[in-house]
Amino acid sequence: MQPRSGAKGCEGLRRDFTTRKPASVVVNRGHGTRPVAGFRSSLLGMGTRESCARARQLGNELRRVREKSGMTGHALALAIGWPASKISRMESGKRLSSEVEVAIYLSKCGAPREVLNRLLALARETDDGFRLQSHHDHLPDTLVSLVGIETTADALITYEPGLIPGILQTEGYVRELLLWGRRGLKTEGYEVRVDARLARQQILKRRWPPRVDVYIHENALRGVVGGMRVMHDQVMHLAMLCAQPRIGLRVIESSVPGGIFGSGFTVTRWAEYRPVAYVEGHAASMFLEEPEELRVYRDLIGELGVHALNERDSWEWLVGLASEYDRPDPQPARP
Repeated sequence: MQPRSGAKGCEGLRRDFTTRKPASVVVNRGHGTRPVAGFRSSLLGMGTRESCARARQLGNELRRVREKSGMTGHALALAIGWPASKISRMESGKRLSSEVEVAIYLSKCGAPREVLNRLLALARETDDGFRLQSHHDHLPDTLVSLVGIETTADALITYEPGLIPGILQTEGYVRELLLWGRRGLKTEGYEVRVDARLARQQILKRRWPPRVDVYIHENALRGVVGGMRVMHDQVMHLAMLCAQPRIGLRVIESSVPGGIFGSGFTVTRWAEYRPVAYVEGHAASMFLEEPEELRVYRDLIGELGVHALNERDSWEWLVGLASEYDRPDPQPARP
């Protein structure tokens, strides 16, 4: 296995940041939303169309509802009495649909009340505040939003200081991680969360996957989740991913304090739209689209590139770590 070396993909992503009109910040906390006044942020924009991430997420969800109903876009337009181009713009996210339009669209598709309420709440939000959602055991809207954004992205760049990035986790790692702190109990929604996390990785298996550049701190790789076998399989999985031409994986050794880069983040990029930075927190997660804030992540990406091993050295480092994990779990001491 001969992985690539260098960080051309990361550098290309850094150069693609250009200034555009400020957009909005969206914050997720599970489900149930409300705008919070007085909070403004800004990101470095890019692309050629003023289409916000919320409009594209809403469009993707509308299209899925229509396809599930078995209706074509043309048939739905005829049923409602709209031009077919309006359906196309709504589903592509090129226009932000009103709450009334979303209600008419979903009603004609026969959407369940739960889906209707959730997408109406999404349409109701404003683009000059942020969305607050409480966490529950069912699939959180934060993950739904992230999957929708990553599915359409042309490139992603991720930094993770404490855990293996979700898009690269093995099923064994995912299952053990979701049981962490729950005393091994599988709560309601456990399998839904497992499936959703694994579904994120389908973008890597597409015929034309996005460019994915990942920085992982050594602390995340040495933090044992689920035991030696789980960690061995996880690290070997990362090493094998290094051979894929559109994945760049770089390790930051423990000699570099992970805290100096702050919490983990993901920046997603499109050819035609502004990029979006996703930052996950304990109580809330943010989707950032405005220029000034995105400059912070551009600078962080530059610092990460300076301090990380190159891709070939990272591959060799991962293979060595996998051999360390290739041993039985220590037996508990007898009383």
